[in-house]
Amino acid sequence: MPANKNAMTRYKILDDLLSNRYHNYSLDDLTEEVSKRLVEMDPEYKGVVRRTIEKDLYYLEYEGPFLVDIERYSVPSYSMEKQKTYMKQCLRYSDPSFSIFKKDLSNDEKYLLKEALSILGQFEGLPNLDALERLRMGLDMKENDKKIISFTKNPLQNTNRLGELFTAISQKQVVSIYYHKFNDSDNIQFVNIYPYLLKEYNRRWYIFGAAEEGGKMLCYSLDRIDKVEPLTSHKYIEYDGDINELFEDIIGVSLFEDAKLYKIYFWVSENSKNYVETKPLHESQSKINESEEVKFREKYGMLDRGKIFRIECKYNYELIRELSSFGNDLLVLEPSEIQDKVWKRIKSMNEDYKMLRTKSS
Repeated sequence: MPANKNAMTRYKILDDLLSNRYHNYSLDDLTEEVSKRLVEMDPEYKGVVRRTIEKDLYYLEYEGPFLVDIERYSVPSYSMEKQKTYMKQCLRYSDPSFSIFKKDLSNDEKYLLKEALSILGQFEGLPNLDALERLRMGLDMKENDKKIISFTKNPLQNTNRLGELFTAISQKQVVSIYYHKFNDSDNIQFVNIYPYLLKEYNRRWYIFGAAEEGGKMLCYSLDRIDKVEPLTSHKYIEYDGDINELFEDIIGVSLFEDAKLYKIYFWVSENSKNYVETKPLHESQSKINESEEVKFREKYGMLDRGKIFRIECKYNYELIRELSSFGNDLLVLEPSEIQDKVWKRIKSMNEDYKMLRTKSS
């Protein structure tokens, strides 16, 4: 990078860091973060030294065209290496809404922002609701504006939970999660995690993150979480890669690290084939080729019309529940391990219904 272009890039990064109220950045933290972001833009770049950041801050405050107001303050911080608490000297803009790169929105940008806010407004519990409301008013958005897109929601007892975790992920904060089991609400436990992803499945929200101790990937439904506590003095470790890839081979949210990947063949009745074809059970779903079709039809003479599909999935609870949910409109043909699990689930349901009918008669 040319020196002058590099300087302006550093100013933009510093501008973002100094206006951030979710982290407490010391001079060393600013140096580390600026270096990290510059290397992400240009892998061959060697980073910056503390002295360079000191000069940049002095320029922003006293010499350049910006003359920004930077405050110095102290916060208690915990050192994992030294296992003790100390006072950390930090820097930030005195005015959290200040930025040296502010500009007015064009009409097109305002329109797109209005549409985005209309969608976001349907999710309860998002952070900075006051700021969201100010944006709505500034864009002349009315509360009774008709929604163009609607999402099915599962109301949480404490909608702040979604907002707290959204903030923790976006601001890269380590958090303590206090939670309980469904069948033991009085036994509150806690764990420190690096939060990575909020995921909705079947009208329930989940948080995925790695345990601070040991790094194991954990998942909690938000309705089991009693409290979220940000740990601002703990160092956040990002997920190495794209966390969404963890869900490519499963249905639902139950992750098992050593789960086997199955090629699952299933027949769907004439009544349900169009529904399953247009709303696949999994992204990998496909119709089988002609030779496979002949093989299965000859093996199972009972299969009348309908269609045969294939998916590639790892075993979990949601897979079996989904395959069982169609009743006799969907039959698992292979492999026998998955067929057996579906059969046992349906057999158990059948026995339960027999018992109910016996008692009611």
